[in-house]
Amino acid sequence: MSGPNRNNPYSFDEFLAWRQGINYYSDDLFFQKVLQHFCGSEWDAINDSLLRMSEKVSYRWRDFADKIAQPEHRPYMKHFDGHNHRIDRIVRPVETEIMEKEIFSEAFFSDRTSPWLRLAKMYLIYQNGEACVACPMTCTEGLVALLDKYADSPETRHILRHCKEGIDGDFAIGAQYLSEIQGGSDVPANVLEAMEEGGTWRLYGTKFFCSATHADYAVVTAKPVGSEEVALFVVPSWLPGNKQREVRNGYTIDRIKWKMGTSELTTAELTFNGSVAYPVGPLNRGVANVVGIVLTYSRLTVGLSAASSMARAAREARAYAKFRTAFGPRIDQFPLLEGQLRKIEHYWKRTLAAAFKLYSEFLGLPGGLKGGLMTDETEDLKKKRFETRELIMLQKITGSWDCTDILRLAMSVFGGHGVMEDFSSLPRLYRDAAINELWEGPRNVLLTQMHRDFQRVSSWYKPSEFVRNILGRTDEGTVTKLGAEMEEFIAYPNLFGMDDTTIEVCRRWDAFCHDLFHAYQDSSLRDVEKE
Repeated sequence: MSGPNRNNPYSFDEFLAWRQGINYYSDDLFFQKVLQHFCGSEWDAINDSLLRMSEKVSYRWRDFADKIAQPEHRPYMKHFDGHNHRIDRIVRPVETEIMEKEIFSEAFFSDRTSPWLRLAKMYLIYQNGEACVACPMTCTEGLVALLDKYADSPETRHILRHCKEGIDGDFAIGAQYLSEIQGGSDVPANVLEAMEEGGTWRLYGTKFFCSATHADYAVVTAKPVGSEEVALFVVPSWLPGNKQREVRNGYTIDRIKWKMGTSELTTAELTFNGSVAYPVGPLNRGVANVVGIVLTYSRLTVGLSAASSMARAAREARAYAKFRTAFGPRIDQFPLLEGQLRKIEHYWKRTLAAAFKLYSEFLGLPGGLKGGLMTDETEDLKKKRFETRELIMLQKITGSWDCTDILRLAMSVFGGHGVMEDFSSLPRLYRDAAINELWEGPRNVLLTQMHRDFQRVSSWYKPSEFVRNILGRTDEGTVTKLGAEMEEFIAYPNLFGMDDTTIEVCRRWDAFCHDLFHAYQDSSLRDVEKE
């Protein structure tokens, strides 16, 4: 009697063998070219470090990320122990705990780690999706940047050292708790109270959208009692000696939210009832510092994460198209599909090139970005700061939007298998990318903010000059066209009129911002590829 597969011995083993053996770094010649272009004399040292780390991120951490994404392994809350003590323990898979410790032990934020090496390592790690490490990494980066500038007490200096250099081999993890139920992205609408009691600041109230709730420390926005100004605080999850006892620092984790993506990462609602908090920076500069420092790093990371996801999508879609046959030939022999593959690869490369170019602009700013638009500096430096600020927002909205489109297109290369989460990781990366569109300010908020920013500086920085300065060697026709369009948009009084004309201007402004940043990305890509 014949077996069930006598007439159909087909298998995916050839493609799976390729995928199992791909090395995210050593097999990515374009990424190596980008690093050589931007990293200069650091290239050799960075190359050696990435060759070492890629052996883990491409195989061990990749497999961990795939396993913990399965529904049965997702984290959950245990609110009480067996003796009715409130503990609010976040129960996570052991693979998450192991991977997290190994990744943070790379000492990303140490003074010994160069910014370029940190960026390169993050790009590789983000190719595995959120995996309960992507968000905590960028939140920790923002916390470190904040404390580098403002740590002025024994407690905040201890937290900074714990995050940067580790203590007894343990590297701390940061989070940021900004959103409240009534405000969302409207941080000035916060009502969480900060009260100074006997020389100690304590927080009272609720936060509605808190990611990385397993972290050791969180940046929290709150209003000091009697003030309408938002201040910034750092809140330890546990006071000294209490982590082992599972006694949290005066707050409860009320529930974990059910999200469509980044599901390995807990996002929760919290109630603060006297949590000890350490002020960071001037009490009346919380909004400026959270936007100018903390969210800046998060928004930069969204662009990098988009490039990472597109890299994996481009690589796996191309390999599958070379393997799979349909109607006779390999599917990469169909012109329509080949055109789609080239589009995926182009979006990946220009997103990556622009992410590194923008990071180089960011690193070149003396003292980094500053809260607000007005500084007592030379006009050239003021313009450079403004360019970087606006490009970061443009990258955030464009990169996150493009990423979902490109991942969806890559999944279509796999046909029906493209949406099967046990067939590939692309559906998981797609869901994570959809979350990134909303993190750190949704597009409508950022589009409105940018329009207002350009109007506020128009007396000393014309929109058409901005376009010309950021587009480098882009052809004159494109520069002139985009510059004229931007002058028209910024001349429009505001984006708040509820009339058909304003609604149409808003629609066009949205599309224009994508066109402008795509031109910046293409200019960045040309700079890399000409070498």
